[in-house]
Amino acid sequence: MRIAPARAGDAEALTDLHLDVWEEAYAHLMPASVFTDRRARRTERVASWSSIIAAGSSDNLLAWSADDRLLGFSSTGTGRDPDDDLPPLELMALYVRASSYGTGVGHALLEAATGGSPAYLWVLDGNVRAIGFYERHGFAFDGATKPEDVGLERRMVRA
Repeated sequence: MRIAPARAGDAEALTDLHLDVWEEAYAHLMPASVFTDRRARRTERVASWSSIIAAGSSDNLLAWSADDRLLGFSSTGTGRDPDDDLPPLELMALYVRASSYGTGVGHALLEAATGGSPAYLWVLDGNVRAIGFYERHGFAFDGATKPEDVGLERRMVRA
């Protein structure tokens, strides 16, 4: 496995991965219409990822298999929450293909993205697998929640 920063030419593969992993992670938590709508806006999503990568406003790492198959990605950046008590680093996204669960890809991405530094993230309530993963890596709920279109998100912090 190889972890590398996302490049402009990766936007299409990253979009397809992002669409796939959302369905794999959230199929039991969201209606199918959410995934259908996301896929219908694929072209828009490719353009969005291209812009995000070009702007450099977040650090986006991609995990590639030995045969150059995209296995997962992470996004980190300066925290977007206005809370002074939070670590300055936010893990904005960490997704891995279901076929790579338990193989160390998620752990490798998390370590490459955060280096074990204090950080915080938002996780969808009910996403038991992700919550367990983050707890094993030192994150804990701090009590903050926010409603999103797709469900309630809960904040986790690693000091």
